[in-house]
Amino acid sequence: MLTVIIATDESERTLVPTLAALVPGATAGLIAEAVVADAGSRDATAEVADIAGCRFVSSDAPLGARLKQAALGARTPWLMFLRVGCVPEPGWVEAVDRFVQATDRIDGAARAAVFRPPAAADLLRPGLAEVLALLRVAFGGGARPEQGLVIARRFYDATGGHTDVADTEAALLRTIGRRRIAMLSVGATNVA
Repeated sequence: MLTVIIATDESERTLVPTLAALVPGATAGLIAEAVVADAGSRDATAEVADIAGCRFVSSDAPLGARLKQAALGARTPWLMFLRVGCVPEPGWVEAVDRFVQATDRIDGAARAAVFRPPAAADLLRPGLAEVLALLRVAFGGGARPEQGLVIARRFYDATGGHTDVADTEAALLRTIGRRRIAMLSVGATNVA
């Protein structure tokens, strides 16, 4: 049902917690495959991906081209893009499944979803990045690449997917547009 795509570059340590967080999705049957789109790492990133059973694609192409190549090779109707080090919170499997099911019921729906940013309760001892993320959301800021992206393959293709621009992930979120991006009921933390 879902292909998870993770871009890496010398990311052996931060890849482990991201892949570990995906295990419940694989056991529940939500994740059919995981693809690691690597930038030619010389560390143990390839070994970590292999041990976890991921498809490993290595290229020296820019990030946008690597993500698009991984999406083109996906074997499922849904894609989930995560930055390396992104760890979805418990309950993410149900939240993503609900979003996918609801969107599939609306024939031709052009919607995507992101994980919610930290809530106020998560910020008891906030770092500056978390405070800024909360303020951005509270005052109408858009989704950020750190929040991941769940998108139907046909909608991804219709938007043109990732492009070769400086911040390709943010550019795709802007192309999708704020009105077509739903906020999942669970968040994701970043260990990177």
